[in-house]
Amino acid sequence: MSDFLWVEKYRPKKISECILTQDLKETFTNFIKQKEIPNLLLSGSAGIGKTTVAKALCEELGADYIVINGSDEGRHIDTLRNQIKNFASTVSLTEESNHKVVIIDEADYMNADSVQPALRNFIETFYKNCRFIFTCNFVNKIIPALHSRCTVINFSITNGQKVKTAMAFMKRVEGILKDEKIEFEKKVLSELIQKHYPDFRRILNELQRYSVRGKIDSGILFSMSNENIKELTKSLKDKRFNDMRKWVVQNLDKEPSHLFKVIYDSLYSSLDTKSVPQAILILAGYQYKSAFVADQEINMVACLTEIMASCKFKWG
Repeated sequence: MSDFLWVEKYRPKKISECILTQDLKETFTNFIKQKEIPNLLLSGSAGIGKTTVAKALCEELGADYIVINGSDEGRHIDTLRNQIKNFASTVSLTEESNHKVVIIDEADYMNADSVQPALRNFIETFYKNCRFIFTCNFVNKIIPALHSRCTVINFSITNGQKVKTAMAFMKRVEGILKDEKIEFEKKVLSELIQKHYPDFRRILNELQRYSVRGKIDSGILFSMSNENIKELTKSLKDKRFNDMRKWVVQNLDKEPSHLFKVIYDSLYSSLDTKSVPQAILILAGYQYKSAFVADQEINMVACLTEIMASCKFKWG
């Protein structure tokens, strides 16, 4: 499977290969030179490279490591405890590193009242044998007790750094497409990167999805047509549930975050002014849930059903 997914096939194995700002690259390179890492909390937007950096650190340090998804198995405290305990208590398979490493991805999705406090205890219990690397999109959702036990590193990119990192990723993507023997137009690549920057994972996934056509050209730049979105708003206005659900099914191949943004933009102009704040809150709630729900169709249909039932549309 890893050979099929470009995000895994071309995932950097060394910090020097990661697309990072200079200050971040120097910080992680120093950890490697010291042959030691503290407990880390890596924060930043989705797809920016936090998990890639965490794995690359472990690879270069020669450390045994496991990855636990905080939005999946990491949400259950017993499963989490057993995984960490079993890993931490076994003998390391390598002599290169002083410690094993537990990478907990999307730690901000873990329960702040039960799971996160337990992690604080795990850090202290297994300190002699393990280091922990947490990644999160929203650092404010990590409890202070974990903050205080980690070195917090923010993957922020200033305006002055954006051009350089975007150009570096453009060069990386061109190399990938050449390796995969996919024809491409530079202008289209540039537009795609600008559209989704700095979500490098999203960009690679989009390119792989469109590569089945054999080339990357202007045809891949998806923009939902006016007619398409008008169909949805009319279905909501007329309370035609079956048509609304059909629209959702037809558009499930699109990224949920993009769909929510398109719906937000369209409803803003079609809703009665007094209903706009309510619709925004509904959309925001379901967009947050979309990060960890099992069924995106049910989540989107539930969202639109609530808007259909609760909000007043303009007429005419």
